[in-house]
Amino acid sequence: MKTSALVLMIVVQASVTLITFLFFRKVLKSPPKPEPDSYEDNDEDNR
Repeated sequence: MKTSALVLMIVVQASVTLITFLFFRKVLKSPPKPEPDSYEDNDEDNR
């Protein structure tokens, strides 16, 4: 494998890993939704 191909492969893998980490962190640190997520929480609401 040529040096340029190895450098490109490492840069691409590092970029994808970094972007994946940043999105996972963003999702895990986001506040929970204020509205209920299931129909069981809405049983007392009139429709």
